[in-house]
Amino acid sequence: MVITMDEIVNAICIHTAERKQIKPTDVQVELSWDEDTGYSAEVWAQGRSQFIVEANMIEAILRYVHQEYNIRAYREDVTLELDEEITATIRT
Repeated sequence: MVITMDEIVNAICIHTAERKQIKPTDVQVELSWDEDTGYSAEVWAQGRSQFIVEANMIEAILRYVHQEYNIRAYREDVTLELDEEITATIRT
């Protein structure tokens, strides 16, 4: 199963919103990849910005695929990939 960049952004928005007890629409996310640091995302919520690392992104993706697709996956089942955009492949 492949999760698109838009779905990764949605997953992070929902995950952040649940943690901060706000609406997912009040969260903005920008994904990035850097040769030195790997995958990360800048998240804006409640007027503040924070960076999350790949492990946090994968945690949000795991919760998202469980909620949206009823798929229970584990960290080792998720691989982030960069082609034209960032995607996540989930082994099921």
